[in-house]
Amino acid sequence: MRQVSHRPDSRQIATSYLMVLLLSLWPSLAQAADLEPQTVAAFDRYAALTDAEFSAELARREPFLWVEGLPKDDRAKVEAQLRAGEVVVERLETLDHGRPIPAPGGLIHRWIGTAFIPGATLAQTLQFERDYDHQQEFFQPNVQRSKILRHDGDDFTIELVFYKKEVITSAVDTEHAVHYGSIDATHAWSRSHTTRIQEVENPGETNPRLAPEGHDRGFLWRMNTYWRFEEKDGGVYVESQSISLTRDIPTGLGWLVGRFVTSVPKDSLTFTLEATRRAVLQRVAAAH
Repeated sequence: MRQVSHRPDSRQIATSYLMVLLLSLWPSLAQAADLEPQTVAAFDRYAALTDAEFSAELARREPFLWVEGLPKDDRAKVEAQLRAGEVVVERLETLDHGRPIPAPGGLIHRWIGTAFIPGATLAQTLQFERDYDHQQEFFQPNVQRSKILRHDGDDFTIELVFYKKEVITSAVDTEHAVHYGSIDATHAWSRSHTTRIQEVENPGETNPRLAPEGHDRGFLWRMNTYWRFEEKDGGVYVESQSISLTRDIPTGLGWLVGRFVTSVPKDSLTFTLEATRRAVLQRVAAAH
């Protein structure tokens, strides 16, 4: 009778080794990182320059969208991708007189993404965007809770609880001040900034505990978002860009934490635009 070997294969050994290593590193990953004043100052400078850039672009009106300012061949390629249903996301960087803005103890991320929603109107798109009380229904699992705390005309204060699970699980309870603006019947915009960010220490439990602001694992310390909406080509182009501040990557843990910290802003923006496109398309279909 042929004997069956029960020796673990190389993949099992590697998986077991990784699990042991993760358990040994977990105290370092769970250790809080303090948000320092110089890190906040760097983000505030970055945000002020990005804000000024956004306002100047709105004042110019043309090009209104990022894609409209691309070279001709690149623009044609991206617009074809958008009309095919893809979401296009690119990394940007805000410079201070041509120089990068260092953020000691932190990392600043800036991403811009665009989606095209065929058949949609600007009014339908904005109605969805402003319906914060129900957005968790469309942005699960990344958004665990969404709620309007205050609303006065074009100004909203909202609560969003973000959730992300990869190698590391994180949940962050946030409040945002949001303002909408309209240029004409086919162009609108919004901008928002976080007014409170606290990591949830025990996500999923009945009575979640919130870590002190600026004293957590540092997966999200600040976030500003900028949206533009343009109705044309038989639908609506939705553009969103975000700047966010996270902790720096702990020494020696770049191979593990680095991808989590640096990929979350891009992945979250992509997911948000994809979910927005699906949700508005559902409303378009229901209207017909």
